[in-house]
Amino acid sequence: MKKVVLTLSVLLVMFIVGCSQQNNEANGDEAGAEEKQTITLGVTPWTSTVPPTEIAQIILEDMGYNVEQTQADAGSTYIGLSRGDIDVFMDGWFPVHDVYIEKYSDTIEETAVSYPEADSGLVVPTYMEDVNSIEDLKGIEADLGNELYGIEEGASITEEIDGLIESYELDMTQVNSSEGGMIAQAMRKMESEDPVVFYGWRPHTMFNKFDIKVLEDPKGVFETASVKVITNNEIQETAPDAYEFLSNWSISIDDVEEMIVKIEEEEIPKEEVAQEWIDNNQDKVEEMLGE
Repeated sequence: MKKVVLTLSVLLVMFIVGCSQQNNEANGDEAGAEEKQTITLGVTPWTSTVPPTEIAQIILEDMGYNVEQTQADAGSTYIGLSRGDIDVFMDGWFPVHDVYIEKYSDTIEETAVSYPEADSGLVVPTYMEDVNSIEDLKGIEADLGNELYGIEEGASITEEIDGLIESYELDMTQVNSSEGGMIAQAMRKMESEDPVVFYGWRPHTMFNKFDIKVLEDPKGVFETASVKVITNNEIQETAPDAYEFLSNWSISIDDVEEMIVKIEEEEIPKEEVAQEWIDNNQDKVEEMLGE
């Protein structure tokens, strides 16, 4: 009988110890999960933003971070960065976005250059053979319905285009909508070979899908853009390894454009396209990680 009682006592002690260890491990796991930092990536409604953002998210998650995406227009994205609601924006366009850096210079910074030469400007279909410069739009505004199609009003480029209309003394009004809405408007015009002018930039599938040309800009309103990674100043202290990765970030414009085509035209999930780039560019990824 004593042996039975002793055996039961030993089993009870083992059970209590085991439960205690499990609880400690569970509490440790919960604490670890709580300590894991969340990094928020700002995402503007531009196709060029998607590939770099998806690649960054996968790499940051592999580094142990939770990653969230916040959708917003450019102006709201920079406000979010300045307030700390957004940590990283992978698609800052300069010098167009200089106004945001100047406004929020105390809280955000230009962390890395993604690619240095991204052309942008007013574009027209090549069947508009006599229109090769913005100056050539003067006098044919009525043929264009006195409209120039642009992207969302929150983007700083909309102010640049309004200034361009005034500078070239064009009798036109900028019609703003989403990137997709602008492209849809232009497509409808091009399907019937009507004259149309809209805002275009690389990287973008429009240059793969349509037979279009960028108009010369004698007044130099548009400049070749440099695309950069923008971060909130706090991330350098709160996530130094993530900051190091982001400060080493770079990607070619051709790679971005190729990924946009896969996502938009071939309808391959963006996560798969991003992972494929990572798998095919391990040396570059390791270099960005400082390994």
